[in-house]
Amino acid sequence: MSKDTPSTESRGGLRANVLTGFDTVVMAIAGSAPAYSLAATTVALSATAGLIGPAALLWCAIPMLGIAWAFNYLGRIDVNAGASYSWVGRALHPSLGFMAGWSVVASATIFMVIGSLPAGQYTLTLFSASAADNTSLCILVGALWFLAMAALVTLGARITAHAQWIMTGIELVILLVFGIAALVHGGNGAVFSWSWLWGWGHFGGASGFAAAALIAAFYFWGWDVTANLSEETSNSRKNSGYGGLIGVIAVFGLFEMVTIAINIVETQKQIAGNGDPVLVVLGNSVWSGVGGKIMVVAVMLSTIATLETTLIQVTRSLFAMGRDKTLPAAFGRSHSRWQTPWVAIAAVVVVSLAMFIAANNVTKFNHILLHGFNAIGLQIAFYYALAGLAVVVAYRKLLTKSLSNLFFIGIWPLAGAVFMGYTFVENVKNLAPHDLEIGLGALAVGLIPMAWYWIKGSDYYRSGATRLDAASADQVNALYGESALVTSAAGDGLATDI
Repeated sequence: MSKDTPSTESRGGLRANVLTGFDTVVMAIAGSAPAYSLAATTVALSATAGLIGPAALLWCAIPMLGIAWAFNYLGRIDVNAGASYSWVGRALHPSLGFMAGWSVVASATIFMVIGSLPAGQYTLTLFSASAADNTSLCILVGALWFLAMAALVTLGARITAHAQWIMTGIELVILLVFGIAALVHGGNGAVFSWSWLWGWGHFGGASGFAAAALIAAFYFWGWDVTANLSEETSNSRKNSGYGGLIGVIAVFGLFEMVTIAINIVETQKQIAGNGDPVLVVLGNSVWSGVGGKIMVVAVMLSTIATLETTLIQVTRSLFAMGRDKTLPAAFGRSHSRWQTPWVAIAAVVVVSLAMFIAANNVTKFNHILLHGFNAIGLQIAFYYALAGLAVVVAYRKLLTKSLSNLFFIGIWPLAGAVFMGYTFVENVKNLAPHDLEIGLGALAVGLIPMAWYWIKGSDYYRSGATRLDAASADQVNALYGESALVTSAAGDGLATDI
């Protein structure tokens, strides 16, 4: 059996081996959208955590890496465009797997609106401040960007990756240059303190910490697009997982650097105020006038790039679910020429455009964004927690074969799952009703198709014969003997190739 992704025919119509390991790293970074996340969420993080926002990001990054390790090892024994949908369903229970997949679908669909609105707004900001205040015009421009990204995703993963090289590359250069310059230049904000990176005792109790963690989870969300692209990635059992791990580490460094720079350059009152966006102020502090415009370009490119990766996540998830007949089978069809899930893409486009029209009736961006962030945060915590549990169950017979197995496949992912579960429960108890209505309501809608296709007799819900068990998966030894993943008591190697 080849180390490369299985053939196109065997995987249901997606074009195999079109992405490289480098592509997966770029996709993971683009999925987390550093500039967009900082621009859209810094005010909320500051309101929740104040100067210790960097600590919230740190304490979320550690368990998030545990989830990234879970995705890495689950992807080694099950290459599937549905990713957590397939893994959780086969390792834990089909109903939990479906709900994990539905969480991806729900969160990505909501993001189509809250991501497209800023894309339109930041594009218009480059030309006219007054135009950027026009909600209808912002929605129109955002919708046009969304349709452009949908077209690229339809044309295939290769052209999508090339577009990401350009957009994400420019974004990263701008963030690095201006972030470092701002740290050196300083400003009117606070004097740096190492306590910003620790933060214990300053979150305001368990509920305050959980609220900050939910926002921080939204910062990182999106790196796992590499798992949804696994069927289209060369040597995917290795590259998809490592792309996600490297992506999480890279964006964590960027988030910390820029968040600390914002604390130094701007006062907490400035961050919370209704003046220029925080990244515009940061850019102007380095290069007055021009710097703010350059940062707007970074945020615009970041927003457009993450629309593209989010489209990939939702459409590949729908594709896998349609292929398994847990949603309409049409979603499992791929285009005869481009070998992309065109029916799923078309469905997402129609639903998203309808949501754009509905959003036009909401007069304030902040309302849409704040409720959307919190709702997506709940859905992220839900399916990440399930994935963290799934890897422990799937590899349970191998965990005690070495300390490295126990740590990288057991303790760290389990800690990530517990953290995400805690974040979910605490925020369900404390979030505003509108946030819960959107977040939990969208999840509850998934119970309807789950019940319908279970009753209809989808084979997915009779998966007892295909349980995910790493100990009995030939791929672990056949494909990764050289990785020193310990599968026998005699082994003493590391559980990671790093």
